[in-house]
Amino acid sequence: MTGALPTAASLYERVRRVIPPVEWPAFTNDIEAILALKRDRNAVILAHNYQTPEIFHCVADIVGDSLALARKAATVEAQVIVVAGVHFMAETAKLLNPNKMVLIPDLGAGCSLADSITAEDVRLLRQRYPGVPVVTYVNTSAAVKAESDICCTSGNARAVVESLGVPRVIMVPDEYLAINVAADTDVEIIAWRGHCEVHERFTSADIRELRDAHPGVIILAHPECPPEIVAQAEFSGSTAAMLDYVEREKPVRVVLLTECSMSDNVAVAHPEIEFIRPCNLCPHMKRITLANIRAALEENRHEVRIAAGIAGRARRSVERMLSL
Repeated sequence: MTGALPTAASLYERVRRVIPPVEWPAFTNDIEAILALKRDRNAVILAHNYQTPEIFHCVADIVGDSLALARKAATVEAQVIVVAGVHFMAETAKLLNPNKMVLIPDLGAGCSLADSITAEDVRLLRQRYPGVPVVTYVNTSAAVKAESDICCTSGNARAVVESLGVPRVIMVPDEYLAINVAADTDVEIIAWRGHCEVHERFTSADIRELRDAHPGVIILAHPECPPEIVAQAEFSGSTAAMLDYVEREKPVRVVLLTECSMSDNVAVAHPEIEFIRPCNLCPHMKRITLANIRAALEENRHEVRIAAGIAGRARRSVERMLSL
């Protein structure tokens, strides 16, 4: 990276609507250190849409949902990649950049979906349903991806399922995503009973309360939400699709039924829209902070490594998805 680094004041202008002035001084030292470290180490930061605004808007180089990060990770030229997200995202970045250093700032940044299934579970499913292809959500470990035929994200799940040209598929591990995709396709989907601990908490009562308290509110639901929630929303889609909807439709008042930092990050670019925030936090995403991003760059903490026997097979599943 070359050229002058942004100033703290110029960066605060990006986020002043979502970060109070009294909080900003606590971030500036780490932000300035991270920007310098990125330049000195030829490093980039990939940040998921669920990261907090001081990370998403002030130090990240590449931002987006899981699909966008996977696509862009495959083209990164820097020698060091820091993933401001959860562990499976860092593994995916490593799969697509096997010769680069990939760092995850906190090893505890996991995922309830990834934890809900193992490679052995997938092998048992194949025994139970011989010949049925396995579509695996990216919210899984590299070991699970290695046992799969192809990966998908919430944004491309239906396209992936239908691309296989078969009447029936196994889809793991998100049960609700599988049910929601099944409602929009003629392909029979065999689901696994994994759930996202953020999205499974949304209820019909929440929607009734939102509509009563905020007349005219437009509700956008992530497809990891229960099917009855998706059915009551005006729109359902990945975080990238939600962003596209907001930018295209310009709703006066909107609620995003997903991790609440998403609303903060979208609101930065849309001051004309009122965002109602039903604040369900992902405890794993929130383990990533400016302080541990800085430590990752200073100390090479924590480098992601994947066994060669797993990496090659898992990479094929991810690359098959990206080739669609």
